[in-house]
Amino acid sequence: MKNSPNHWLEEPQQKLRRKNQILFSKESPLLQELSFLVAKEDRRALVLWALELAQEDAENLHGKYPQEERPLQTIAAARLWASGQIKMPEAKQAILACHALARELTSPEDIALCHAVGQGCSVVHTPGHALGLPLYELTAIVRRAGLENCRQPVEHRAERYVERLLYWHAHWWEFPGEWAAFLCR
Repeated sequence: MKNSPNHWLEEPQQKLRRKNQILFSKESPLLQELSFLVAKEDRRALVLWALELAQEDAENLHGKYPQEERPLQTIAAARLWASGQIKMPEAKQAILACHALARELTSPEDIALCHAVGQGCSVVHTPGHALGLPLYELTAIVRRAGLENCRQPVEHRAERYVERLLYWHAHWWEFPGEWAAFLCR
């Protein structure tokens, strides 16, 4: 039943049965409002939004793996890239290192969070990565809570994506930092 409050649960249920790594797609009913907003958003607002959310994931990972610096280093590199202080190849190496960490971990939740950080930081390169962060983050939530207990935390997080993007839509111009020239076009 597509109009039931849980209709978005069908997709992760099917993907879990198929043993897919990512449990959501860009077409998920849960992400349609966000997808609409992302498509028309200023690039700098998207970068601020994505880096804020990716920072939360990097800090979560750091709390679980205190000796592991790659997720936080990836955020730092993406911020430098967005400000024009480093070029794409240097930031790309940090992003790839975060994705490499995912291959070293065994927790499906933490693997997804590493990829969420990488996707969020890649928004500096292209807005096309913006929905990658929620796809992996929501997957992490389902992996942590289990399908039977994930509805409330997944829906809450999906609402937060929209809330924070609307915030940055209205406030990106207040950001006190510098912007790389390619983000100002």
